[in-house]
Amino acid sequence: MQALKAAGVTEVILAINYRPEVMMGFIAEWEPKLGVKIVCSQEKEPMGTAGPLALAKELLDDGSGQPFFVLNSDVVCEYPLKEMLDYHRARGAEATILVTKVDDPSKYGVLIINEYGQVQQFVEKPKEFVGDKINAGIYCCSPKVLERIELRPTSIEKEVFPHVAADGQLYAFTLAGYWMDVGQPKDYLKGLTLHLDSLNIHNPSALYNAAGVSGNVLVAASAKIGADCKIGPDVSIGEGCVIGDGVRLSNCVVMKGVEVGNHTKVDKCIIGWDSKVGNWCRLENQCVLGEDVQVRQELYMNGAVVLPHK
Repeated sequence: MQALKAAGVTEVILAINYRPEVMMGFIAEWEPKLGVKIVCSQEKEPMGTAGPLALAKELLDDGSGQPFFVLNSDVVCEYPLKEMLDYHRARGAEATILVTKVDDPSKYGVLIINEYGQVQQFVEKPKEFVGDKINAGIYCCSPKVLERIELRPTSIEKEVFPHVAADGQLYAFTLAGYWMDVGQPKDYLKGLTLHLDSLNIHNPSALYNAAGVSGNVLVAASAKIGADCKIGPDVSIGEGCVIGDGVRLSNCVVMKGVEVGNHTKVDKCIIGWDSKVGNWCRLENQCVLGEDVQVRQELYMNGAVVLPHK
């Protein structure tokens, strides 16, 4: 959302279906912090990647013809949104897809793009090399595209964009920096590493620097860290966290309100909001703890997944 604001966006619409009350709390907290208006468009049933746009049509099209962004929430990158918007406008496009290069395009759907940046064809998991650019899950769209979308569960990638491309109105903007789909725990942790690497290059002052810290570490100002801890590399500690004495954290995400007991070690794990991990615990190998999980003292967890609210 910070990247959206930097690109000139003043209103963000969240398309939600699961646990809308969680989003209400998020909005109350972050709307004043970010300085943008945040509203919800709630789906009665999952509407795919295009249906939510039809549902929010009146919010997206105010009659001015101004384009809007569409972002999948499980993608992280350097968000070149201002540059993408300028590119979209300069070409008079109906829609522009952010694309990224990959080493092995056979695992993805590949976009065939001509020398003018127009998308000509989509090829799903090609067996032979036809290109190395894939859909990065971020779009810039003009309101005209809404005329193509019915109010039903539908896919913008499979049911809308091919028709826009056939009319010569679909363009691709190539991402220069990192990109990661963070829909799985191991990919979420990889996305954290890429994000922290990017921060180290573009905004190193945002990273945490103290005795016992190694590599790139991000710590919220309200977090408290005990004595003799070793933290890093690639660690994110959220607001209000309390980290005990002698704790070892590496390659992990510790979300808002978490307490980690003395002499506990956490490696390659995700600890969810308001969870509490006791003293002398050891968590490793992509453990995932959801919200409000209590881990008793001296417990060893290897690849455990605990999601009490799902």
